Amino acid sequence: MLTDLTIAEARDALKAKKFSAVELTEAHLLGIDALNPRLNAFITVTHVQALKQAKAADEAIARGEMKALTGIPLAVKDLFCTTDVRTTAGSLILGPFVPPYESTVTANLLNDGAVFVGKTNLDEFAMGSSNMTSAFGPVENPWKRRQDENAILVPGGSSGGSAAAVAARLAMGATGTDTGGSIRQPASFCGLVGVKPSYGRCSRWGVVAFASSLDHPGPFARTVQDGAILLGSMASHDPKDSTSADRAVPDYEAACKRGVKGLRIGVPKEYRVDGMPAEIEALWQQGIGWLRDAGAEIVDVSLPHTKYGLATYYIVAPAEASSNLARYDGVRFGLRRDGAELADMYANTRAAGFGAEVRRRILIGTYVLSHGYYDAYYLKAQKVRALILRDFTEAFQKVDALITPTTPSAAFAHGEKMDDPIQMYLNDLFTVGANLAGVPAISVPAGLDVNGLPLGLQIMGKPFDEETVFAVSTEIERAAGFTALPRIRAGG
Repeated sequence: MLTDLTIAEARDALKAKKFSAVELTEAHLLGIDALNPRLNAFITVTHVQALKQAKAADEAIARGEMKALTGIPLAVKDLFCTTDVRTTAGSLILGPFVPPYESTVTANLLNDGAVFVGKTNLDEFAMGSSNMTSAFGPVENPWKRRQDENAILVPGGSSGGSAAAVAARLAMGATGTDTGGSIRQPASFCGLVGVKPSYGRCSRWGVVAFASSLDHPGPFARTVQDGAILLGSMASHDPKDSTSADRAVPDYEAACKRGVKGLRIGVPKEYRVDGMPAEIEALWQQGIGWLRDAGAEIVDVSLPHTKYGLATYYIVAPAEASSNLARYDGVRFGLRRDGAELADMYANTRAAGFGAEVRRRILIGTYVLSHGYYDAYYLKAQKVRALILRDFTEAFQKVDALITPTTPSAAFAHGEKMDDPIQMYLNDLFTVGANLAGVPAISVPAGLDVNGLPLGLQIMGKPFDEETVFAVSTEIERAAGFTALPRIRAGG
């Protein structure tokens, strides 16, 4: 099946002209047409545009002008602005919005020859860990529990549509954004590789903002090598983004071949939390053993402020969100609900356009920024964030990378944890630290739980040392030999 190929395999086959980019794209579009009504992974499918791009890719190949992603069908999280293609952020308030411009990340992918098959579903404004808060309905994880096949599982969030699309073979890779774990957690739930690069490595220009100091665009892929190929195209310095790093983009694909012999790998003791399932602990120990057997030195390290990470994140992120989402007022773009006065229009528009989770986070953010509470909450959270960064900085003086679990559980079912926002927020327990510190992190599928659902291991590295993170992740991938497939997939 063409849809079962990795990006690296498809790239080589396209170059050898074993099939055409149009044939490859048509195979994925057929899969979307068959499965998306069930999975709801895509909000918008771009049949005509995709086939036009695929035809142009075939013409480029015929001219001998093949680039890194020429002819490769990709999905785009519907948080990235795309020229003349609706961009909703999973929200009714942006439902009618069609951008006249392209985000820097998607422009980079298009410049490298990628084919976009559609825009994927997400938690509204990327706020959630389940992909249940989208105004366009929840996404179904293509994986199934062995002991309860009727249960509909979440794909994780917020980038659940991208994860489900890649896992179900509806796209060969996808873009996502990671604010507190929104690439790595869905990757773990869906048996994929999820890459959160260093803050500033990928431009945020043209990406609908959630929390500006925490948002990290990055890729989903089915192999570490494919993740490296995608990040190599997505990353760039961008003068339009003041937080974009002016640093050369290394050859990430080559870094995957480095190996881990002689590397020092840290194991942070604070990630052993009360109530963590035994199978998560066992997988973590197995991952540590794989790296030790490959020639790495294992070192115990401490990140003492880890226990404050979730609380810090859920002050900083809503505060920034309340500021960023103030622009959605019905005046300039998106949804508008008229009222007798201007204030009524604002209130009517936001009441109709924002879902419950977005309203909750705006209210939290507005509260912690308000007079009398700014010092007690927001300012204190920023100080703790600095301490969390210091923990990582000191740890990386002793080690080259860290290994931890990605999530505290496998995918849960629709309806589970939904009534308790605190339980939902705990899904980000192992991932928020890397966002607060801005360090690169990758989730790699490494095993299955008792119900046959995928579990991931997380590798974190020094700022802008994605190369080492890719090298360590490749070793985990090789040792794990993860070949399990989801029950629902194109051609499956």
